[in-house]
Amino acid sequence: MERIFCLLIGYVFGLFQSAYIYGRLHGIDIRNYGSGNAGTTNTLRVFGTKAGLLVLLGDIMKCILAVVITGAIFGDSHPDMVYLLKMYTAAGAIIGHNFPFYLKFKGGKGIAATAGLILSFHPYLIPMGIVLFFGAFFITHYVSLGSLLVYAGFMVELVVLGQMGVFGMSQALLIEMYAIAAFLMVMAYWKHRENIRRLLSGTERKTYLTHKSTGAEEITENREQS
Repeated sequence: MERIFCLLIGYVFGLFQSAYIYGRLHGIDIRNYGSGNAGTTNTLRVFGTKAGLLVLLGDIMKCILAVVITGAIFGDSHPDMVYLLKMYTAAGAIIGHNFPFYLKFKGGKGIAATAGLILSFHPYLIPMGIVLFFGAFFITHYVSLGSLLVYAGFMVELVVLGQMGVFGMSQALLIEMYAIAAFLMVMAYWKHRENIRRLLSGTERKTYLTHKSTGAEEITENREQS
């Protein structure tokens, strides 16, 4: 029962679609511009760096808040499985972000929400996540590559820490937690399947923090014509 409750907590928080809300406040549906994705990268390309950072913060914080609330509710009553319950909550938030029912299940790709999971789950996970994402991004300017590396690194480090006893759970609960994390990784790779194809073919679009892309021009043109 606790697992279902945590999934629902996460899903409700995940429904806070930062990119969609920001776009609506500026008169557009972000899903009709750029890549069509309701996430940080598309917002950055369409609206610019400030907007991208605001959306990033919103998507990170919704997962952090959900995980923190779960810890506050179950930390004392279920200390032997609190990390598992936090994982269920984070999974709910990521699923809610990716598949919001009120947007016909067309949301984002869950990477910013996953960053919230990493930041709130355990401090040992944070350094590797930062190094993998920003190292890949600043070298290649491929957000997708950094995101995929973060998930792979997160999965590996989670298992290593779990087997070292860092989370203080039984092996059965650890395996359950690994299974949820693996599901999230598979979902992230599936959501990035087109990006993976473009990375392999050398046609993936690069992202820069210093300027907007043609998405902003499309908005201007559409407003002038309306």
